[in-house]
Amino acid sequence: MTALVVTKLEAGYVRDLPILHGVSLRAETAKLTVIIGPNGAGKSTLIKAIAGLIPVGSGRVMLGEQDITGIRPDQMGTYGLAYVPQTDNIFRNLSIRENLGLVLRRSSGAAARMEELFDLFPDLGAKRTERAAALSGGQRQMLAVAMALANKPRVILLDEPSAGLSPKIAAEVLDLVRGLTAQGVTVLLVEQNVKQALRVADHCYILAEGRNQIDGPAAQIAADPVVGEIYLGGRRLEPS
Repeated sequence: MTALVVTKLEAGYVRDLPILHGVSLRAETAKLTVIIGPNGAGKSTLIKAIAGLIPVGSGRVMLGEQDITGIRPDQMGTYGLAYVPQTDNIFRNLSIRENLGLVLRRSSGAAARMEELFDLFPDLGAKRTERAAALSGGQRQMLAVAMALANKPRVILLDEPSAGLSPKIAAEVLDLVRGLTAQGVTVLLVEQNVKQALRVADHCYILAEGRNQIDGPAAQIAADPVVGEIYLGGRRLEPS
């Protein structure tokens, strides 16, 4: 079953100056789909456009049977969509409990759900009263993911969750992201850590110059030598 379908999306930060040029993708339910490509390829722009954070000029975004093209960001939760930006994704001056409480403030059964999240993220549960600023980089990303999960979204969009982390911690964070699929969550991940991203992903899309290049099963992409050429900004492939 397909959870999210993007069809011929044109979008950018300024209307009539698109960064994305007819990008299409499909994210299957309870699978991890990763988007990779060189810097400036339009990866982050794509998930921001899906989340309604930047203008969409043309194309369509379907979440299941619902057309969510150009939704307001405050509508994401209504549709079962969550977005985790690369930076500024937690409130550092608040405690872990307070961060989660903000997300759950309008939810029934908030206390029980918070305990469920602490069970899912025991490192956070052990430090629930500490300020988020005191957490390690990996723990801060765990908190950001926990906040995104709080209201039980169907689809989570993550923008480079391993950025700035050590290789060991980055691998742990990506393993955590992979584990979300076991709970039935569909994950769309933008990642620069190509090797680790392909290790945890089910399917991979490669973008360059704001366009689809190639896509396929992550294991197949990982074994394809042309990935290095595209990722490093080498020769451009035309979509088949």
